[in-house]
Amino acid sequence: MTYRNPPTTPRKSATFDDYTLSEIRRAAATGIYDIRGAGAKRKLPHFDDLLFLGASISRYPLEGYRERCDTSVVLGSRHARKPIELKIPITIAGMSFGSLSGPAKEALGRGATLSGTSTTTGDGGMTEEERGHSKQLVYQYLPSRYGMNPRDLRRADAIEVVVGQGAKPGGGGMLLGQKISDRVAEMRTLPKGIDQRSASRHPDWTGPDDLEIKILELREITDWEKPIYVKVGGARPYYDTALAVKAGADVVVVDGMQGGTAATQEVFIENVGQPTLACIRPAVQALQDLGMHRKVQLVVSGGIRNGADVAKALALGVDAVSIGTAALVALGDNDPRWEAEYNALGSTAGAYDDWHEGRDPAGITTQDPELMKRVDPIAAGRRLANYLKVMTLEAQTIARACGKNSLHHLEPEDLVALSIEAAAMAGVPLAGTNWIPGKNGF
Repeated sequence: MTYRNPPTTPRKSATFDDYTLSEIRRAAATGIYDIRGAGAKRKLPHFDDLLFLGASISRYPLEGYRERCDTSVVLGSRHARKPIELKIPITIAGMSFGSLSGPAKEALGRGATLSGTSTTTGDGGMTEEERGHSKQLVYQYLPSRYGMNPRDLRRADAIEVVVGQGAKPGGGGMLLGQKISDRVAEMRTLPKGIDQRSASRHPDWTGPDDLEIKILELREITDWEKPIYVKVGGARPYYDTALAVKAGADVVVVDGMQGGTAATQEVFIENVGQPTLACIRPAVQALQDLGMHRKVQLVVSGGIRNGADVAKALALGVDAVSIGTAALVALGDNDPRWEAEYNALGSTAGAYDDWHEGRDPAGITTQDPELMKRVDPIAAGRRLANYLKVMTLEAQTIARACGKNSLHHLEPEDLVALSIEAAAMAGVPLAGTNWIPGKNGF
């Protein structure tokens, strides 16, 4: 009698999964690396791995609709004569005109103003739409110097010196030729329709001593009125934060690898940098070691999605957070109602693979005149304001449940972690224990 094994279901490799195989085939067929926008898509330890310890007998909760919970924050009080005063600790991250359409930039300004917060220019200069509708606008000073001029530096309410982004710390970004319209080309002093790659480092300084000189120059240009931020990608947050403080920064912005970009190499997005959660505690520790915690404000970005994320970041010692991808979704980007058109691009709503192509059906990450007409900046701005309102209410709900009358009174001991990795990164106990991995030699 012949014995036969029963049939089994074919087993695919975890290492060579379908996506990896498709990338190998694409690389073999084209000979070029893949470019896309947004941030890391791989599973990373994140704020979902933390939980709050609400009040019970040992803590006294606050009544939700009767007791105040403050949300305001002041950014840039260290040296600036006119620091930024925000009603909520949620700001809009830098996203360039060029990467985004003019109506989208206007909508960001409108939404931020309705919510009492700030928005940020991004690479490519200051548009009149954004300046005109942003009560508080942060001007990004990037290695490319696209659109940079002293007049706009003075028109801004703060200046953010961008050393790096979370999606590409140590690397430059891209803007493909199909998004270099006449207006974008004029603002950036570039030829129309030609692919553009931004520099990975500033052309006129090479280290923290030079950065100190550059910050002083910016203060002189703006008569010491404007707060000076320094933004770094999440690579070495302890040392980068410390050096930014020593160079004279009023605010340090740390961007984790879940933070988005207009376009860069996918291998960069997925393999360079650290998760946002891993960046917070070292940055806070640097400020504490220098005696500058709360004196120099810390803003964190990269994957902030809801009020719980905001509350968790603040509990770990952050002063404010910044959102980019979530803000675009609130405006209407990657909306399923455009699914058929995303499919025609070889993508799907929610994949964010189309940002760099310039054919966004939602009209947000494009310079196509017809597609841009799909964005109503007034309605989109209200959507963003609604979203920011909900995020703030969610964060307040959590703070009150922990017995705090200010979001800034949340602290690490209000948190526990669900995984050893998250506990080690955040510096909070593993749930059900008093063990913090890495503390006391364990």
